[in-house]
Amino acid sequence: MANELMDKPLQYLDRAVSSIRDMGLWPEVTEEQPITGLLQEITGLDETRVVLIGRTLSQASVFNEVVREQIAAMNIGARYEDITKGFDSIRDDAKGLVDQLDDGKLDLLERASNVWMKVSRGDIADRFDKIRSTYLEVTRDTKDQVDREHKILEAYRDFRGALKQSEVMALEVLQIATAKLQERKDALEAASSAVSGFAGGTPADRARLEMARDERLREMQNEERRYQITKDLSDNLTISYNTSEVIMARLMQTTNAKERVYQQSISFFSTNETVLTALSASFTGMFGLHESTETLNAMKEGMSKSLETLAEIGDKVGEAAVKAGYGPTIRADAVKKLVDSVVNFQEKSQTIITEMRKLSTENSAEIRDAVEDGKRRLARLATEGNALLLEDGNNQV
Repeated sequence: MANELMDKPLQYLDRAVSSIRDMGLWPEVTEEQPITGLLQEITGLDETRVVLIGRTLSQASVFNEVVREQIAAMNIGARYEDITKGFDSIRDDAKGLVDQLDDGKLDLLERASNVWMKVSRGDIADRFDKIRSTYLEVTRDTKDQVDREHKILEAYRDFRGALKQSEVMALEVLQIATAKLQERKDALEAASSAVSGFAGGTPADRARLEMARDERLREMQNEERRYQITKDLSDNLTISYNTSEVIMARLMQTTNAKERVYQQSISFFSTNETVLTALSASFTGMFGLHESTETLNAMKEGMSKSLETLAEIGDKVGEAAVKAGYGPTIRADAVKKLVDSVVNFQEKSQTIITEMRKLSTENSAEIRDAVEDGKRRLARLATEGNALLLEDGNNQV
């Protein structure tokens, strides 16, 4: 009977612990739980059941802590915002191309905006690939969450079995404690009646009855303490089991809904990846079409303006060429100016020659007269004995 009693709760508990151990989540060292010391006080009521209850409860805190940590460690974020921003940026850039086409030309700000778009956000194909990668990453994490939650729920079901079995055993221990307490109450009542009905004895006999009553009172108080511990234990196990059942039911609903979303995500992606690829190709093609269109427009505009410039410059150059080819060579006015210069020079030279010749004659005559006058004056001085010695030796003037 004892073995059968131990098998069921241990079976549930071992399966729950094994599930968590298989996930590699069970801590190697567990701390002793405060409930252990409390249970020792009621071991005397039913040692086997109390020990089994204690083992279940000592694992409860560890089990719940592991479950909480695993749920909190699940990779959950706001990556859907990245997908939303990715699609928004693609649509905004596509609309920006249309706006750039309105005036038919790209100003400096629009060129800088296009360069910044490629540098900061990448091209269209890269952004679609990033959306696809983010979607698949979230889907994989969702699958991981679903698998973990299934294992936790399955382990919790086993643990819940052990917890329910502990509740059953706690109620059975409470039944024993109730009977024990009633026995102590009956004994106390008998002892109290003995004291009340005492008559005709010695004072020592009365004191002996009072001492027996006080011992029954102390035994009843101790038994009541064990009864209260047993009652708290059974009540809290009942509350814990039923409350946890509701909470785990909600977790199961969440897991089922998450699994449904995961299945729909996989189905949606598998059947609509072509749509995403077509969108990438279409938007990329549209951007390519925009570049081709602008290139063609730039080529046409450039050639047209070149033709206009060629026409404007060609007229002027052609006219100058015709004038140069068929026009006069040396200008007559230049030749006439040269002829006038030659004649004028010749005329002016003749006048100057005449004047210079006259001046030259006059100058020579003046020199001759001055010299002759000088000689006459020297001759006169020589006759007066004041000859000027012009040369040394025999050459005297």
